[in-house]
Amino acid sequence: HALPALSAVAAYGFALVVIVLDQLTKAWMLDGLSLREVGRVLIAPPILNFTYVENTGVSFGLFGGGGSMRWVLSVFSLVVAGALAWWALKAERRLLVAAIGLVIGGAIGNAIDRIQYGYVVDFIDFSGTGVFPWVFNVADSAITIGVILLILDSLVSERKAGVGAAHEKA
Repeated sequence: HALPALSAVAAYGFALVVIVLDQLTKAWMLDGLSLREVGRVLIAPPILNFTYVENTGVSFGLFGGGGSMRWVLSVFSLVVAGALAWWALKAERRLLVAAIGLVIGGAIGNAIDRIQYGYVVDFIDFSGTGVFPWVFNVADSAITIGVILLILDSLVSERKAGVGAAHEKA
């Protein structure tokens, strides 16, 4: 079964790209733009700004909590990433492989922050639109897109499995 092993490598590649982009953009925000000190950089107001947020919760700041929650969320993220890495060994569909890689990368990217700082650095801010109030980062985006792709893959694979299947008569 060379295909599943190749698929896992592809998923891990997606994850690595997400981790690198996530950590580079956060470093740029913190060190290049000094966003921690400045607080906000107007990019295309009111649509897009870079706003410094220390997120102690999960994606988009949901379920926030400091202290021991830092370690609970870090361990949870790494366990999820490990389970998905194992699933990638069995994945055969391209969409599934991409989805798994995106979620792994996002989970590890945010876990790195949580372990290093005690919170996740969020900075992408579309709240001025009045439509999307959360401040987020590249890892959050990868997790969200990955979950959407997981759902899409599930729907597409179920549909393909149903094509040509005889319907049982009641």
